[in-house]
Amino acid sequence: MIELIALDLDGTLLASDESISVANRRAIRRVLERGIRVVLVTGRGVDMPMLVSKELNLNLPVICCHGALVKDFGADHTLVHTPVPLEYALPMIRFAEREELSIGVYHEERFLRLEGSQLYMNDMLGHTWRVEPRISDILTAAPTFIRFLGRHAVDAMTREFSDMPLNFRYETWFDFIECAVLHPDAGKQPALERLCREYEILPERVLAIGDSRNDIPMLQWAGIGVAMGNALPEVRAVIGEVTGTNDEDGVAQAIDRFVP
Repeated sequence: MIELIALDLDGTLLASDESISVANRRAIRRVLERGIRVVLVTGRGVDMPMLVSKELNLNLPVICCHGALVKDFGADHTLVHTPVPLEYALPMIRFAEREELSIGVYHEERFLRLEGSQLYMNDMLGHTWRVEPRISDILTAAPTFIRFLGRHAVDAMTREFSDMPLNFRYETWFDFIECAVLHPDAGKQPALERLCREYEILPERVLAIGDSRNDIPMLQWAGIGVAMGNALPEVRAVIGEVTGTNDEDGVAQAIDRFVP
């Protein structure tokens, strides 16, 4: 019996236009009414997950920032924060500033983009983001994670810092690449496992759905892991169960199949 459903956001619950389909909403409402818990597990910062969680009336804290941050938005309380130590973060940020690389720096609910960055994702726009000429001058606490965007930035960072004891999460979309730099203990799977322990939910009673490389450990840990139809081939190859794409109500299909 499934007691908890863990959902990635981008490429999973969200359609290509970042909307949530009627079918996905209906499926989530159905399981919530049955007392099944639903948790968002995403690489995004807190802004979008907070909105989605409130909109869907979800009943658990949100796991965001690739698992480096777990926040209870209802109580406005941070439950887990596993940031990149400043001793590692500052040299990387200063290097990016000196080399004029495209980066974004996340610190809980504070989002900073380096002035002059030529590349950024759509989720790095809006009033919650500040553009700074020298992030290293104003960063006084360890950041939740750092994003290097584009081939030039990722290659330069990898050459310079790959020997650091950190968690480097590489993702590619067609010809675009980015790398999220995290604390070595941060990740979707350990954050989800910790949350399930708190609620005394066994892994075999978890349904997890995702599409990216950073979802693979979570999907393998869960009793039922499902890859989206739009997931990378390497993700679908590792995860045996596959549902429809994020534009075909893949989340609803998986929920209806495994939580009838």
